[in-house]
Amino acid sequence: MTVTIKKCSREDLQILQTISIETFSDTFKDQNSPENMKAYLDKAFNAKQLEKELSNISSEFYFIFVNEEIAGYLKVNMNDAQSEKMGDESLEIERIYIRNKFQGKGLGKNLFDKAMEIAIKQNKRMIWLGVWEKNAKAIAFYKKLGFVQKGAHSFYMGDEEQTDFIMTKTWPASTPVRIHEQ
Repeated sequence: MTVTIKKCSREDLQILQTISIETFSDTFKDQNSPENMKAYLDKAFNAKQLEKELSNISSEFYFIFVNEEIAGYLKVNMNDAQSEKMGDESLEIERIYIRNKFQGKGLGKNLFDKAMEIAIKQNKRMIWLGVWEKNAKAIAFYKKLGFVQKGAHSFYMGDEEQTDFIMTKTWPASTPVRIHEQ
């Protein structure tokens, strides 16, 4: 199994949209109403919204490939692109989305490692994310990576208010930088 990670560009908009809708739907459709899913997908993953996010210099997207097939992606936010004010020394992991057929292969860890490399290269001291309180699989994954719950915030799935746990991971300033360019 050959795994590669490649930074996305605006030319990747259409495939990014397709993978976003597929992975989000597969993960959350069984726990949410069809109406709320449609409303969220239409708002979060429409072409105009994704183009705006791809154009933001404080956000970065990375595709992960397995044997040259897109298996998922990572989205990180820094500075003012973060969805919560967490400070200049923090980086937000907004999305780690892995397609169903590629789950259980360690790809989420590969994407987390990429986020850590970006954070360290950018002199950040904390990574944080929001994870739905009912997503036990993801919470366990992040805890295994050293994240701790530090709070919560509201997340709207259509017209339904849900709770996301805010989880953070910090490290000392002496953490060595390990950058793998791909």
